Amino acid sequence: MTARISAADPAAAGAEDRLPPVRLAYDLPTWKEITHLLANLPVSLIGFVYVMSVLFTGATMTLTVIGFPLLAAGLMGSRQLGRLERARARALLGVRIEEPSPLPLRRTKGLFDRLWLVLKDPVGWRTVLYDFIRMPWGVLTFSVTLVSLFVLWPVLPFLARGMANVDRAMVRALLSPSDELERRIAELESDRGVVVDTAAADLRRIERDLHDGAQARLVNLAMGLGLAKEKLLEGQSDELVAAMVEEAHGEVKLALQELRDLARGIHPAVLTDRGLDAALSSVASRCTVPVKVTADLDARPAAAIEGIAYFTVSELLQNVSKHSGARSASVDVWRTEDRLMIQVWDDGRGGARLDGGTGMRGLSERLDAVDGLFVVDSPPGGPTTVTAELPWRDRTDGPGAGAAGAGAPGRG
Repeated sequence: MTARISAADPAAAGAEDRLPPVRLAYDLPTWKEITHLLANLPVSLIGFVYVMSVLFTGATMTLTVIGFPLLAAGLMGSRQLGRLERARARALLGVRIEEPSPLPLRRTKGLFDRLWLVLKDPVGWRTVLYDFIRMPWGVLTFSVTLVSLFVLWPVLPFLARGMANVDRAMVRALLSPSDELERRIAELESDRGVVVDTAAADLRRIERDLHDGAQARLVNLAMGLGLAKEKLLEGQSDELVAAMVEEAHGEVKLALQELRDLARGIHPAVLTDRGLDAALSSVASRCTVPVKVTADLDARPAAAIEGIAYFTVSELLQNVSKHSGARSASVDVWRTEDRLMIQVWDDGRGGARLDGGTGMRGLSERLDAVDGLFVVDSPPGGPTTVTAELPWRDRTDGPGAGAAGAGAPGRG
């Protein structure tokens, strides 16, 4: 059968006799790994000498004044060595490690705060550990790779892959950014933006309320009093002037009421004077449905936490009045260890969601900005239970700092 095929198709028979195409014994990734292993010795030597000369010297001189600044400078330099090692691992080993966030030195207030921030930097210390333990490994990998190039070249790709995998593991373990630290930094940066946006929105709201409310009332009052003055100078009848003064008096009362409402929206006096229980009872009394308020607090929290709790409940009770269609509601406030717990319940139609509007989402963002939690449980048909959790901080100063915030349960 083979003879017939060869006679019928000589080209096919010749193709069977041709040698395979010429190609490299080692592919590009293998040569990159070999290059990395050969470079381990000089790179490890530089890192080890740096650690022993700069950081070891700084650590031994911490008994003197210049020891701590020298040690801090050495840690900052180790960060740069770590950056170079991550770049080498990316280029030769294909390991992509995210760069750690820079130290927030500009946010610190003084020299000692900056020094302490650098000295406790986990990224710098892990890079120091990496450079310290790499010296014997660099000698080993360089020696094995160099000898294998001439003696054990058939098995060198397997040896290079195994040693390169150890390098990959060391880079990931010691030169990766701290996940918890990076997450926390990202949260704080996000929370700072939320706080700034919230403060700007509050200022715009106050400005709008003043412009559209009390300011307009006062303008009308000035105009009315001006007209009354002109009528008096012209000798108009007392009845006409009295009616104009009476109208101006009504504008004054409305302006004062709007200013009081605005002041209550900024920070109610009852919250400052009597605490959270009395302030929440006052809010509940303005709700369109009966609200039972229960506050089980043996002390008052910090003013900022107290204010956030007040405005959270106030916003939630406004939603109950406007949207829930409820017949009754309740507010419970209590302390659990280092957390202030708030729960607002109503028997309305339900269906409230965090993504249903800006109100709930804004409350959630405000609580997130102070390490709080905001959970909404509102199935269609009701009932709705909103649970808010705030960090507890003791009140240290300010009016009523020593007064307890608990009292008899109130009903609105």
